[in-house]
Amino acid sequence: MSFDIHLTGRVKSVVHDTLPRLIDELVASGITAGDASLWGPDAEADASQRLGWVQAVSVSKPLVAEIEALRAELVGKGVTRVVLAGMGGSSLAPEVIAQTSGVPLVILDSTAPGQVLAAIDGDTEGGGPEQTVLVVSSKSGSTVETDSAKRAFEAAFRDLGIDPTERIVVVTDPGSPLDQAARAEGYRVFNADPDVGGRYSALTAFGLVPSGLAGVDISELLEEAEATLLEVAIDSPDNPALVLAAAIAGGEPRRDKLGLITDGTHIIGLPDWIEQLVAESTGKDGTGILPVVLLPVSPELDTKPGDLQIVRFVDEANEFHFRERHEGEILISGSLGAQFVVWEYATAIAGRMLGINPFDQPDVESAKVAARGLLDARPEQSDPAFAVDGVEVRVSDPALAASGTVAGVLDALWAQVPENGYESIQAYVNRLSLPQLKGLRELVAADSGRPVTFGWGPRFLHSTGQFHKGGPAVGVFLQILEQTDVDLEIPDRPFTFGELIGAQAAGDARVLADGHGRPVVTLTLTDPQAEVLSLFEAAQ
Repeated sequence: MSFDIHLTGRVKSVVHDTLPRLIDELVASGITAGDASLWGPDAEADASQRLGWVQAVSVSKPLVAEIEALRAELVGKGVTRVVLAGMGGSSLAPEVIAQTSGVPLVILDSTAPGQVLAAIDGDTEGGGPEQTVLVVSSKSGSTVETDSAKRAFEAAFRDLGIDPTERIVVVTDPGSPLDQAARAEGYRVFNADPDVGGRYSALTAFGLVPSGLAGVDISELLEEAEATLLEVAIDSPDNPALVLAAAIAGGEPRRDKLGLITDGTHIIGLPDWIEQLVAESTGKDGTGILPVVLLPVSPELDTKPGDLQIVRFVDEANEFHFRERHEGEILISGSLGAQFVVWEYATAIAGRMLGINPFDQPDVESAKVAARGLLDARPEQSDPAFAVDGVEVRVSDPALAASGTVAGVLDALWAQVPENGYESIQAYVNRLSLPQLKGLRELVAADSGRPVTFGWGPRFLHSTGQFHKGGPAVGVFLQILEQTDVDLEIPDRPFTFGELIGAQAAGDARVLADGHGRPVVTLTLTDPQAEVLSLFEAAQ
């Protein structure tokens, strides 16, 4: 079996009670047959245009030879470094595919100026712009982060006397504004199936083109996925997608948070892809499932929040259980292709169980609109509530700043987490220079006893950002920004990358606080490298 799931304790009982209804209602075979009515009349229009992922393997097979031929052509010209500019599903699936295969692929899903410059400049090990091909991935072609990256790379290539049309490959939906413009300008274009949403696109051109150009054996990935298709199509208690859906969305009361742990599996980074798939698909209409990416030693495993279901990815699920005895957890093993297929089916089924449309993202646009408004209006940045030790503190509610200390502000923020709530840390920084910020999640979780998510901005806006605004209104939010002398113009745009990432942070904070009544604290590090330590001390 290419996918295995092992259950014990409460979650095994939940699945036992939930599976018969899913089988009787022919949910699995209905999805495979493309039945758009499964999610109710309000979702039928979306579902009728978003079930193409069920056929992704057969549709994508003809792409393999074309991708491999282009890779050979590029390598023959000495172009061996691949950079991917994309957001959400356009970047997260290729990231997992490349990491798991041990193949270098530079992911640019940030508007932090330093990170953009690093992607353009490269390094002595992987190569510089002379050895670089950029893959621009966007379904709509209007994603501001991806469009800005394309403009910056075009300028950099021209400055070096390189024709951008020879170094930029575009992946987009047929007929999109990007498709039309790229073809008119002479770029190489791969079209993806327009009936597949971004977060379900792992096995389409969005997942395969950048991975294949980087050197991944994408034929093997498709074969892994194909081996699972029969299992997930049958209305049977042995269907792993039905079992997984029942495990993550069943039960009363339902555990609405998933702790995702990688523990010895050969697959690298899968929880980050699942986080986007599940959070953006289910976090709406005041409900949802919140994935929380954990380490095998994260504090949540000791504090054991009652609303957190642990999912542990291992190499052999049954063997691992008998060796380690992780009672009450969902243990999962399988190939990467199988993981993509099963999780996509299970997420769509979970959406039906929750009574929501798993194919839209109604609240993602609100943060984009707010950011665009700030870029157009260019208001002066508000004064901080206070500044201490080089950290500027801004708050959505003045009461949060009453202590006058960073530690006091964080304590006040955590105090507003309800019993069923969560904390979200969002770092709008160059993660290449401040990777240690991710460790803040562990300290906050240990201090608060509640599940804590961590996201790099603006990347998370295309992932958990939907859940923050559309899911249960029980989150509190900590933004971390950086002041830096590094900035980069965006050709033919009236704003820089530095201004863009600042507007994205401020726009999301405004939507969370003013639109949804959630508490938000924004900490700006005026000397990031020096002040990270004091931030960690305050968090403890």
